[in-house]
Amino acid sequence: MIYNEQLDLDHVDLKIISWNEFENVDLRIGKIVSVEDFPKARNPAYKVFVDFGPEFGVLQTSAQITKLYTKEELSGRYVIGCINLGTKNIAGFTSQFLLTGFEDANGNIALATIHNNEKYAPKLGAKLK
Repeated sequence: MIYNEQLDLDHVDLKIISWNEFENVDLRIGKIVSVEDFPKARNPAYKVFVDFGPEFGVLQTSAQITKLYTKEELSGRYVIGCINLGTKNIAGFTSQFLLTGFEDANGNIALATIHNNEKYAPKLGAKLK
């Protein structure tokens, strides 16, 4: 493995943020409790309802993940959501958080997930109590 002593990022489009800025991003683990079709969406999507625990409860979002997941596969899955971006109106539906994932070579979104929530703190950077 080659270690680069100097971090030279001039060749990539990367916005550097401070540690304090990163600490403001509220990424949390939640459990999908319900998934519905979203026929009003411009592109195929689901309405996804995720339980983020007693502090935040169930929040809703829209996600274009229909090509990789069925509604049945999503139910009960633990996911990672950014809950402090504010709300967004998507085809008359209020999205309350950003469901995180990564795009594959075909433009499909694969969700960022964990296996279960029992061994992890509910918020990125928090300590498990």
